[in-house]
Amino acid sequence: MPERRPFVRLPTDVYPVNYGLRLKPDLIDFTFEGKLEAAVEVTQGTNQIVMNCADIDIITASFVPEGGEEINATGFNYQNEDEKVTLCFPSTLQKGSGSLKIDFVGELNDKMKGFYRSKYTTPSGEIRYAAVTQFEATDARRAFPCWDEPAIKATFDITLIVPKDRVALSNMNVVDRKPYPEDHSLVEVKFATTPIMSTYLVAFVIGEYDFVENQSSDGVTVRVYTPIGKAEQGKFALEVATKTLPFYKDYFSVPYPLPKIDLIAIADFAAGAMENWGLVTYRETALLIDPKNSCASSRQWVALVVGHELAHQWFGNLVTMEWWTHLWLNEGFASWIEYLCVDHCFPEYDIWTQFVSADYTRALDLDALDNSHPIEVDVGHPSEVDEIFDAISYSKGASVIRMLHNYIGDEDFRKGMNAYLLKFQHKNASTEDLWECLEQASGKPIAAVMNSWTKQMGFPIIVVDQEQHGSDRVLKISQKKFCASGPRNDENCPNWMVPISVCTSEDPSCTKIKVLLDQPETTVNVTNVAPDHWIKINPGTVGFYRIQYSSVMLESLLPGIRDLTLLPVDRLGLQNDLFSLARAGMISTVEVLKVMEAFVNEPNYTVWSDLSCNLGVLSSLLSHTDFHEDIQEFIRDLFTPIGMKLGWDSRTGEGE
Repeated sequence: MPERRPFVRLPTDVYPVNYGLRLKPDLIDFTFEGKLEAAVEVTQGTNQIVMNCADIDIITASFVPEGGEEINATGFNYQNEDEKVTLCFPSTLQKGSGSLKIDFVGELNDKMKGFYRSKYTTPSGEIRYAAVTQFEATDARRAFPCWDEPAIKATFDITLIVPKDRVALSNMNVVDRKPYPEDHSLVEVKFATTPIMSTYLVAFVIGEYDFVENQSSDGVTVRVYTPIGKAEQGKFALEVATKTLPFYKDYFSVPYPLPKIDLIAIADFAAGAMENWGLVTYRETALLIDPKNSCASSRQWVALVVGHELAHQWFGNLVTMEWWTHLWLNEGFASWIEYLCVDHCFPEYDIWTQFVSADYTRALDLDALDNSHPIEVDVGHPSEVDEIFDAISYSKGASVIRMLHNYIGDEDFRKGMNAYLLKFQHKNASTEDLWECLEQASGKPIAAVMNSWTKQMGFPIIVVDQEQHGSDRVLKISQKKFCASGPRNDENCPNWMVPISVCTSEDPSCTKIKVLLDQPETTVNVTNVAPDHWIKINPGTVGFYRIQYSSVMLESLLPGIRDLTLLPVDRLGLQNDLFSLARAGMISTVEVLKVMEAFVNEPNYTVWSDLSCNLGVLSSLLSHTDFHEDIQEFIRDLFTPIGMKLGWDSRTGEGE
């Protein structure tokens, strides 16, 4: 393998304070002209300025020191591999303020990154192109030369010169729109100055769109932009966004800092959506809902994605990670709170049970593999970012934040979040900074606990046995790493700091006792548990681990499944753990199938969906064996009651 080239961040001897940026895209020839006038600070004398720049040709560049003479750059030295350009000056730029002027040209590429073209068809059938942006992680440098690192924040004054029949949008509201003197078919659209922000969150869109508009209860103008003729398909997202902004304002106790927010559907879009500050871009399926034809699951998907991107307006945009190493926190946090927000807007979705099925168990399955990786990975070169964005960053990230929120409690969690956002607003922070704020708010060892979940891969299996002592139940609890390929007896077995909660059949939705398991094993005494009562570990299925109960404990839980006193999320988690243990060869599949029969009264869709997946895996393992007919019959028997009850046609009054 070739040696990885060392990655060097930009020098700090010159940094931007404000970018004045004028862009004039050509939607026919797919090129653009740009003028940058940046207010910069020189912190120590230098005769060169190093910036990021990719696929851009610089025509002229000069530096004007405050109150001094203009100095023209004598050379532009492009390091294409590093996506950098060095501007060389004939004399030393002195310490102090100045203005950097660059004229440049670039192409509206078809790579769905940087400043790119997006193809659409007009209602009359004509093919046209919009000019749109996608800058995260490192593609702002394809639209204008800049210091393209998340910690080098500045304000932006953006002006777009566009055909007068097109919509032009950017992060901020329009403050001026006037005819372009050199060509009367064009207009010059000037946007308000942005707050201090990172380059990867800058955005602009030029195209043809309809929109629907509303005001949130805290006075923010919300618009959803749709393809021409499809405005009504933006109404659902508009409703979600107008409910969500006040929810986050209230949750963080920090107002949304911009006067407006636009959500826009882009025809050609690589990601699901992108949280550009004040101008969030989406692929059409993540934003548009046809009131007549879209199904419940599409609505729910749109609600989650809108909730996710709007959460970033605070967590990510107002406070930004110092470097891409901390990206998991940005994404994991938004992937958790999107569910909190949807649960607030649409309690009827039973969304947290779905979280366990969609994110939590998925992350457990992946993270039990030998080729998993820790949530937090050191990023050197930003091109490594794409390799890291995976289900571990999003789903395990969201799952451990859910566990953390449960461990701290909502009130202290919100207190810590508010302190974090206020302390670092318009600045940058690392994962450790958040742990510190949460630690101060809760008085709990947050950093020590969380490091065991973010800096090492995998998770533990918690093995539980019990003894009845008079009216007390004594639990023996131990942890070891869970491996999908079966148990290991490694000497240097990793340990986790595991928040463990326990509930009993007396009140299955209420935690009776909480402990922090910080050793390989411990005993826990649960007082006042009658001999005929059952005990369940991890109520709500929030702890990121699997559980292996003794046969007696498992047996005692079956009535809780049968009479539905165990919560749906716990019924789901229980069978998911069992199937996983059977697949790893730690328990017999027969034990799992015995438990299945207790699910005969199960009413919950998400539980059935997970159960069905797990039985499907087993059924395909047994295909072409003597047992295939038997397992098929077993499955038919299990599914018959619910099948009869539901029927094939929907009835009025059925839930999501």
